[in-house]
Amino acid sequence: MAKKGDWVRIHSVVLKAEERTAKLPDDTKKCDLEQWTKGYLQDETAKVGDVVTVKTAVGRLEKGTLIEETPYYTHSYGVFVPEIIEIDRQLREIMKFGGEE
Repeated sequence: MAKKGDWVRIHSVVLKAEERTAKLPDDTKKCDLEQWTKGYLQDETAKVGDVVTVKTAVGRLEKGTLIEETPYYTHSYGVFVPEIIEIDRQLREIMKFGGEE
């Protein structure tokens, strides 16, 4: 159960597919325009699935469905690629000599 002031993430639909401009590619036109927003919960208490209001880091108020409490970043730069080590070695060699031998 999230409490007022907790950092949470919400989801909302900004535009339904039928409300979107006709100038989009066909596959894009068929999809809703969705938004995921992080912010401080403004409701006294809420659980995942409740419609709530959050205040973003810049002070904007947004309304949506609570999908996560205390969200955090989970991105990475991917798996190890051995070729990157060789590129790094070559680049350092070029920079060391200014590209001239």
